Amino acid sequence: MLIKKYFSLKEMALWTRSDTIIFIILAIIPTVAYDIFGQTWIGLPWTPIALVGTAVAFVVGFRNNAVYGRLWEARKIWGGIVNDSRTFSIHVGDMVTNEYAKEGEELSEQELFLEKQAIVRRHMAWLTALRYAMRTKKTWESFMDHHTNREWANKIHIPEFVIEERDALSEYLSKEELDFVMRVGGNKAASIIKLQSRHLRKLKEKGLIWEFSFLHLESIIRTLLELQGKSERIKNFPYPRQYATLNVYFVWAFIIILPLGIVPEFARLGENMMSNFPLIGDYFIWFSVPFTTLVSWVFHTMERIGTVGENPFEGSANDVPISTIARAIEIDVLTCVGDPNIPEPFEVKENVQM
Repeated sequence: MLIKKYFSLKEMALWTRSDTIIFIILAIIPTVAYDIFGQTWIGLPWTPIALVGTAVAFVVGFRNNAVYGRLWEARKIWGGIVNDSRTFSIHVGDMVTNEYAKEGEELSEQELFLEKQAIVRRHMAWLTALRYAMRTKKTWESFMDHHTNREWANKIHIPEFVIEERDALSEYLSKEELDFVMRVGGNKAASIIKLQSRHLRKLKEKGLIWEFSFLHLESIIRTLLELQGKSERIKNFPYPRQYATLNVYFVWAFIIILPLGIVPEFARLGENMMSNFPLIGDYFIWFSVPFTTLVSWVFHTMERIGTVGENPFEGSANDVPISTIARAIEIDVLTCVGDPNIPEPFEVKENVQM
């Protein structure tokens, strides 16, 4: 997600450069036909075009509001994952003890630390599997279809796009657990939660976790599963296609007819200026090109912002930065159990969190 105050003009120009060229061409064609070849019949009344523009503005605004709602809900879900992960790690650090251990099941301080470390690292494996699932491309996701979006993705290097999932999970799971998770396939995050619950149960049977503490930890796991399901709901249920598709058609229809209304208006303004400013009035019709381009750019860019934001885990610069969030959680939970192997935060590239 972008962390700078605003896009620079250069960044916006690069991101929309191919679209801008199309707008310029669409503006020049009717201007040449009207002014040079005298095809004045191509002009359209301005009033209906203005009405279409007003309707399109409402549609674009409605979509962008809905898209922001999806983005904000996704951010709240991952905020909940942050909070519950911290709670889980703190309680693991305090509740895995020898206080209620059965005779012969007591562990040394180093052995207790290793048990706690295995639990929190398995939690990180769950987070890793979840973020990889969120980054998996769905058929309706179109962010990477546009070459300028691919340029941004290549610049910021989303970890899930450049590191194999097995390699990422191997940092947190034992070889046996990793083989199990990869062999089971399907929902890997849920499989890891299953392993987590099984481990906690074994510790409870040995008395290394008090029974009421075990129930409390299991309730946190249940909450994490609920948050996982909510995140998967956003990922697996797209913004309604009828709204997304019609929005694109409406915007492009407006962009195409826009110069047909602007060119005659600028031609009439030029004729009115001929008596006082003949030189400017003679060429004033050509000012319709930058004006049309600007209006087209505004409408299309707003529509495109909605397109790249409707799937908040897709990997765009404006998505929920789940990779950065997961790494921050990892730093917190490892600190809570006293693990000295604290990783560095992901590097911020191009002023974008990943």
